[in-house]
Amino acid sequence: VRLVPAPRGTGLVSAPVPKKLLNMAGFEDCYTCATGQTATLGNFAKATFAAIAATYAYLTPDMWSPTVFTNSPYQEYTDYLAKPIVKQPKKEVKKKSTQNQKIKI
Repeated sequence: VRLVPAPRGTGLVSAPVPKKLLNMAGFEDCYTCATGQTATLGNFAKATFAAIAATYAYLTPDMWSPTVFTNSPYQEYTDYLAKPIVKQPKKEVKKKSTQNQKIKI
């Protein structure tokens, strides 16, 4: 048995056996899809119960742990990034001239 969420107000769209179980489980809007031998009511009811039990393995938003978001680097360093860039003047390096030096051999 496969349980498919339905739009609000649809109700339970299923055979009578799963409809009773889904109603007792608290489902309001749900489509069902069954494959295999559904004439055996006991097996059909067990398959429906297994599908309902499998839905409780999913976490709903009210069960999620709270998420703490941190600032992105752009938000964290906006003050630094907003400052204008001031270029420092380059210092000239004086090179020693080699013309005045005599090479001794």
